[in-house]
Amino acid sequence: MNAGPLSGRVAALCDEVGPRVSAAAGGEVLRVRRRLDEPLRVAIAGRLKAGKSTLVNALIGRRVAPTEVGECTRVVTQFRYGTADRVDVVRRDGARVSLPLDATGVIPQRLGVPRAQVAFVDVTLTSDRLREMTVIDTPGLSSTSAGVSESARRFLFAGQAGAPGGDGGPVVDDTAPFDAGIDGDSVGAVSGAEAIVYVFTQAVRDDDVRALEAFRSVSARLSSSPINSVGLFNKVDKLVAGGADPWPVAAPLSADQTRVLRRVVSDVVPTVGLLAETTEAGRLTAADCEALRTLAGLPAAQRAVLLASVDLFVSREAPVPRQQRERLLALLDLYGVGFAVAQLQASPQLASGDLVRALYAASGFARLRHTLDEAFRWRTDAIKAGWALSCLEKVASHTAHPGDRELLRDAVERLLHQPEYHRLRLLEVAQQVTTGAVELPEPMERELTRLALSADPRWVLELPGSAAQELSAAAVEAATRWRVFAVAGASPAQSRVALVAHRGFHLLSQQVRAVSR
Repeated sequence: MNAGPLSGRVAALCDEVGPRVSAAAGGEVLRVRRRLDEPLRVAIAGRLKAGKSTLVNALIGRRVAPTEVGECTRVVTQFRYGTADRVDVVRRDGARVSLPLDATGVIPQRLGVPRAQVAFVDVTLTSDRLREMTVIDTPGLSSTSAGVSESARRFLFAGQAGAPGGDGGPVVDDTAPFDAGIDGDSVGAVSGAEAIVYVFTQAVRDDDVRALEAFRSVSARLSSSPINSVGLFNKVDKLVAGGADPWPVAAPLSADQTRVLRRVVSDVVPTVGLLAETTEAGRLTAADCEALRTLAGLPAAQRAVLLASVDLFVSREAPVPRQQRERLLALLDLYGVGFAVAQLQASPQLASGDLVRALYAASGFARLRHTLDEAFRWRTDAIKAGWALSCLEKVASHTAHPGDRELLRDAVERLLHQPEYHRLRLLEVAQQVTTGAVELPEPMERELTRLALSADPRWVLELPGSAAQELSAAAVEAATRWRVFAVAGASPAQSRVALVAHRGFHLLSQQVRAVSR
C-alpha cells in the first residue's frame, strides 16, 4: 500500500530516527514504520450472532468466514491480502499451524490447536478488496457481558514487544493484565485496529454503548468516535414478519439509533447482511434464479401462502423441490425470496444479473460501502499518521534512555508544527467534541467535524459549485468567527478547540487561494 502524504512523512521520520536510538527503541520504531505500509485495519465488533462474519464475507466478496458458531468464530481472525489463499493458526508462542480451506472455500471449523493456545487466525486471500483494508473479525461479546472478549482485547489492544510488524499481527503475552483494563500505555501497542464497525441487531442497549467505549484505546489520538467508527444495524429484515418490507420500519429506527450513538459512531447504517453476503460473494446461481422465476409464475394466492412464513415456504407443495427452497432460504431468507419473486413477477424477463443487482440494492449494503469509503478509506492517511505519532510518543515516554526520549519527542514536535499536520490536531479536537468531552453548539460541532474530515473546501463550507474567491472569503469568515468565539465567552476547553478550528479555516483559505492561482 502506498503511504499518503501525512503517513509518508511519519515513515520518513521513523527512517531518520530509528538508527539513531537504542536497539530497544529502534525495534519499536521499526514496527511502527512497518505498520505504516500496511492497509487500514478495520475491526468488526458486536454481539454473538449479530452477523459479523456475514458482514466480513460481504466486505471481502467471498464466503470464507464461517457463519455458524464454532471454534473459528470464538477467536480473532484477521483477513489480509496475499498472493495465495492461506490460513495460519498463530499460537501464543508465535508458532504457526497452516490449514487448508475446506471444500467450500471456508475456514475449517476445527483449528487443530487447543483454543486456549490460539492467539489469532491469520488468513491471506487474493481478494483485491483486501489490498486497501485488512478486516479483523472479533469474537462476539456475550449477551451477559459488556466487556470486550479477552481474545479480542489481546489482539486489538495489547501488542507486545517482539510482535511481528508487517507479517501478520502480534505475539501476545498471556500474562497481560486485561482484567485491570486496556493497557493504553503499553510501549508495544503497535498492533490493533484503526477503525471499527460495530454490528448490532434490534435496539441498541446500554452495554452496547459501553462495549464501543471499551474500544477507545485502539488509538490514543483517534479513539472510538465518529472519527473512525460506524454502527451497522444488521438483520433489519427481522423487524417485520412474513417477509414484508422492513425498510419503512428500519429507516426511522436507525435514525433513532444514530442519535443514541452519535457520540461514538459517525453513522448507523441499516442492512440485510445475508443479502449482502449472497450478492457480493456471488452465491446465487442460475439454477437459484430459475427457481425464483418458477415461484414468481405461480398464481397470486399460492405465492401469498408460500411466502407467509418460513414453515409454509418449505412445507407446502410447490413446483420447486423442497431442497431447493431450503437453499433459497439459506441464501436470501424469506424477505429476500419475497423481494426476488416480486421483482420477477413484475418483470418476467428480468435477467439474472439484474435480479442480483436488485437484491444487492435491497440489502442496503451500498450505503455501508459508501460510508466506509467516506468515513475510513479516504481518511486512512490521517488516521494512520495520527496512530503512528501516538505510538512514537509512547516509545519516547517509556524508553530508559533520556537521549532516545529527547530525540523522539523533538522529531515528533517538529513534524506536528508543519502546516499539513494541523489536520491531526483538527482530528483530535473533533474527537473531543463529537464524544462530548468538550461541548459546543450543534452547528459549530458539525462545522468542526466537516473541517476535520475533509480537505474539500466546498464540502467543508457547504458551498457546492462556488468559485475560489467565494470559498476563500467564506473560509476567512469562518476563521474569524471561531477566533471571536475563542476569546469571547468560551470556556478554557472550548477556547482551545476554537483556536485549532480558527487555524484550520485560515489554512483552508490559503489552500483555496493557492489552487486558484
